[in-house]
Amino acid sequence: MHGSSFPALAAVVTVLLSIPAFGQIDLAGEWGALYHEDQPERIPGPDIGDYLGLPINDAARLRADSWDASLLTLPEWQCRPHPADYGTRGPADLRIWKEVDPATQQVIAWHTHVQWQAQERTIWMDGRPHPSEDAPHTWQGFSTGKWEGDVLTVTTTHLKESYVRRNGVPRSDRAVLTEHWMRFGNFLTLASIVTDPIYLTEPFIRTTNWQLSPSQAIEPYPCEVAEEIDRPAGEVPHHLPGTNPFLSEFAGKYKLPEQAARGGAETMYPEYKPAKLAASASAPPPTPSPVESMHVQKVRGNIYMLSGAGGQHHRRRGQ
Repeated sequence: MHGSSFPALAAVVTVLLSIPAFGQIDLAGEWGALYHEDQPERIPGPDIGDYLGLPINDAARLRADSWDASLLTLPEWQCRPHPADYGTRGPADLRIWKEVDPATQQVIAWHTHVQWQAQERTIWMDGRPHPSEDAPHTWQGFSTGKWEGDVLTVTTTHLKESYVRRNGVPRSDRAVLTEHWMRFGNFLTLASIVTDPIYLTEPFIRTTNWQLSPSQAIEPYPCEVAEEIDRPAGEVPHHLPGTNPFLSEFAGKYKLPEQAARGGAETMYPEYKPAKLAASASAPPPTPSPVESMHVQKVRGNIYMLSGAGGQHHRRRGQ
């Protein structure tokens, strides 16, 4: 009797040992980025004034309207990395590896390396808490993860202020990034959700995909700063409110209602009726306020006061 039950017991033990603990799967490996989703925005780059599909508020729209693409030529911006919530959107061949505690053999952290600007990030799995609100913010933030079935859910806080789209649409340093990493055989999918009480009225959701690429070799990414444009010291490319002449080009090029191109949660759902689109398309585009309507007055040092129809605003030169 005992002899006949031993093979059955051994078979059960073998099956149990082959099942990953808590449904976890191995995310480690070399992953080649796939660009079939949102390729024009992610690689060539988004158009100025393209806020489609973004649940932004007026404050975000105002800041995005002031964006000037030549900002990227400033030495301070040339080697500036993408933040964690955008780093996977550009040239993003990816390496993932795990840090294992030698005594317990438990995974205490996942590490990622992204091709563009050699961004590296740690996702802590050992239950440590997030820092206090006063802790420093970084481009990658502070990330903790937990397994929900076979999905790795990651929460990231303490991100530096940056952007949700590479044409000036801002994301504040109070935003929280929630990610769901899912592996399906040789494919890896990341669903990311950004909530931002400053610039977003609803959670902003994106997905990104990779394919397993064992022979991938990510090259180093040395970055050297150069003077690309000769400009006065302290000058920061920008457009004052109402003076950006390029905002309507995107909607015109693709024959879109300008109201829809301006973004906002109300434009993202089926309830945004064709009648509204037609009314927006037939309406003449808003005329930018003339530069002369804005008065610049030096207060002291490098502090100036801007005044005009929109009220008054104090601004440091170089901001």
